[in-house]
Amino acid sequence: MKTDIQIAQEAQMSHIRDVAASVGIQEDDLEFYGKHKAKLSNELWDKVKDNPDGKLVLVTAINPTPAGEGKTTTTVGLGEAFARMDKKAMIALREPSLGPCFGIKGGAAGGGYAQVVPMEDLNLHFTGDFHAITSANNLLAAMLDNHIQQGNALQIDPRQIVWKRCLDMNDRALRNIVVGLGSKMDGMVREDHFVITVASEIMAILCLADDLADLRVRLGKIIVGYNFAGEPVTADQLNATGAMAALLKDAIKPNLIQTLEHTPALVHGGPFANIAHGCNSVRATKMALKLCDIAITEAGFGADLGAEKFMDIKCRMAGLKPDAVVLVATVRALKYNGGVPKNELGAENLDALKKGIVNLEKHIENIQKYDVPVVVTLNSFVTDTDAENDYIRRFCEERGCEFALSEVWEKGGEGGIELAEKVLDTLENKTSHYHPLYEDSKSLKEKIEIIAKEIYGARGVVYEPAAQKQIAKIEEMGFSEFPVCMAKNQYSLSDDAKKLGRPTDFDIHIREVYVSAGAGFVVALTGAVMTMPGLPKVPAANNIDVDGEGKITGLF
Repeated sequence: MKTDIQIAQEAQMSHIRDVAASVGIQEDDLEFYGKHKAKLSNELWDKVKDNPDGKLVLVTAINPTPAGEGKTTTTVGLGEAFARMDKKAMIALREPSLGPCFGIKGGAAGGGYAQVVPMEDLNLHFTGDFHAITSANNLLAAMLDNHIQQGNALQIDPRQIVWKRCLDMNDRALRNIVVGLGSKMDGMVREDHFVITVASEIMAILCLADDLADLRVRLGKIIVGYNFAGEPVTADQLNATGAMAALLKDAIKPNLIQTLEHTPALVHGGPFANIAHGCNSVRATKMALKLCDIAITEAGFGADLGAEKFMDIKCRMAGLKPDAVVLVATVRALKYNGGVPKNELGAENLDALKKGIVNLEKHIENIQKYDVPVVVTLNSFVTDTDAENDYIRRFCEERGCEFALSEVWEKGGEGGIELAEKVLDTLENKTSHYHPLYEDSKSLKEKIEIIAKEIYGARGVVYEPAAQKQIAKIEEMGFSEFPVCMAKNQYSLSDDAKKLGRPTDFDIHIREVYVSAGAGFVVALTGAVMTMPGLPKVPAANNIDVDGEGKITGLF
């Protein structure tokens, strides 16, 4: 079998103007980045905003395992399948981060014959959005330190600075650093920190902003630290807002590319779901809804993270109403949750499958809490057996879910027809009554505990003393009505990555809570989740290369 990058490099891509034309976008509304990438103009929204909305389909998954689930692959393949059925469909994805590309997870273009292309461009620099976000973030950090150096008129307490620098790379050595070393002219010596770009509040702001004006207002509300009186200091007070918005004026425009079968794909924004809100931009999703009959988007990692944040943060803020959810699983991953080692997942094991399917069961129950219809799909592998597939099919149907096998990795859109038919039947015959899990009026602790108990299945929540104080401070400042963005490991429903399946009798441990005032949510950090990941012992970067003619190898 060819590698993903070989398949992508052999693809015959259409010119992006032709891909755009298939959904009624004229060339005047495209800003070209070569032949196969384009940004959509700000003016296009004014032309389509009064169009009726299409149907919104969210693709999510069970908790990720080393066996792989194929959520993005399924999203891309489903879009291709709808196109084969002569349905006007678009997909809306997040942009990949360089961290996992060079780390352990790889890129985010899908896989096999269900990919978006140009794959190498997307997984590397793409249209420069992440560079712009990194630059805006670090400009604010530089202006903050400069303000202190130049007399500190705002009386910022260097011990209470909360704004961190960022870099789109896994680099554990930058988690905790000291800046200002050297002479008096080199700044004030203080402890500082880095987060990965996808965890920057500016990434969240870009993905939640309606337009450039809304972006600017949100940027101005960013809290960078506190003064000696304990009062918040914002980006507006540092006069940094205008320059940051200028850096982001093009980054806020959605990017258009295509699948291997030329289905239009909007790829824009990229917050991680374990440490941020895990969804592509509101602008891209709303644009897809106005341009097509079916918009298919995804949310990062398992449904306990990405889907929960899609429902409780993105949809709440943007006024979106999902019509159906596709929940992706694999036989291999369910057996892994049942205790089978990775090297034995190819053998039929119904006992392990029955033990591990409780993870899928919990995710089905969670989506149903939002009153949105669920379609479960199995991303097919050649080692799967009929007995295993039949068991999972019966299990899902007994719980009121549609079920379909997906073979999009191997067959592209053709392999997604069964799934597309099930989704289409759900859209036509079942009604979504979407609602968030909790009301804005709940206290922050109530919101945290609702997520912990209802979504994770926790017994309770344990707060570190620092987190208790931080919650009290945030509510005192008037942010108690914000939704909560939980930062949690992706591998388990609990905050312990080793607890697979459907753990019970566990507590969620909250060690830090802070407000992202511009994004409009409160972040609660659980367990040992890191906002600046590190590289593994053998990084994926070890295998990436480029030949003398510029052909890249090793990306996946």
